[in-house]
Amino acid sequence: MIVLRKPIVTEKSMKFTDNSLYTFLVDKHASKPQIAKAVADQFKVDVVSVKTIIVKGEVKFQRRVRKSYFTKGFKKAMVQLKSGQKISIFEQAPEENEVTVTTAEGEPIVMKEKKDIFRNTKVKIEKGSARPAGGAPGVAPTTQRKVITGK
Repeated sequence: MIVLRKPIVTEKSMKFTDNSLYTFLVDKHASKPQIAKAVADQFKVDVVSVKTIIVKGEVKFQRRVRKSYFTKGFKKAMVQLKSGQKISIFEQAPEENEVTVTTAEGEPIVMKEKKDIFRNTKVKIEKGSARPAGGAPGVAPTTQRKVITGK
């Protein structure tokens, strides 16, 4: 039986990380000692307490089709760790690095590279704001750059 399904990363759960409370989606039949042991083994931390919440499924209606469907229920566990210990998945601040990118004209531009919590690649498209050389005023800029940051 897989006890820990996935971490729950929402605004509310990220506020709890300041108090060493971490939220996970767990198996419905897992007990509190099983959850504590799974977190301690997987993340190499000391668990102080475990609080569980069972969220019931709901019946929802689709107005256009006039049919109903049932959403599944799930079990949530809030795990409190010893003070000073952290779980790296729940890091709040994304990393920022400076990256030098050269344009087609050969001009170097220093940009900030951002990585989100799960280290995904960010793609940023910039539009140039300078007029073409010798161009008439009022002509729209035509340069467009695609900057790919990440690994």
